[in-house]
Amino acid sequence: MLEKAYYKSPLGIVEIIGSEYGIQQVKLKVELTEASKEFPEHIKACATQLEEYFQGKRKEFDLKLDFNNASDFYQQVWNALLKIPYGHTTSYGAIAEKINNPKAVRAVGLANRNNQIAFIVPCHRVIGKSGKLQGYFYGLETKRALLQLENPMSFAEQGKLF
Repeated sequence: MLEKAYYKSPLGIVEIIGSEYGIQQVKLKVELTEASKEFPEHIKACATQLEEYFQGKRKEFDLKLDFNNASDFYQQVWNALLKIPYGHTTSYGAIAEKINNPKAVRAVGLANRNNQIAFIVPCHRVIGKSGKLQGYFYGLETKRALLQLENPMSFAEQGKLF
């Protein structure tokens, strides 16, 4: 049975959906303002680990994930994303190479866009081969904020002097 709860992150309310088989969805819900007061058992660890992540205390998630009938290709991409170390980035092309499908750069981008388990399956760590931030379903400012959290020296925005 799927269970659902809402966690309040620094970016807004995050909807978490999971079951005894694992976490199926972690999505930012910008239209919501209220978080859950209690979390179902299958979701509690996810909410705790998200809290630790946003506090800068967690660099890896230790959760059972349920990719819920996703295609083999999407699962390959998402499993490759899970191997990108905290604070690092890679390109869509590099992910395509890692899954032995070098011509699938655009398909890798589509798999990222369809990632249902945001933050935990770190599609925000994938950038253009030029090093520029590209595409993120919650916007580039959110992507930048996540990258700044993980690596403030490389992704901090330059402040104004005057």
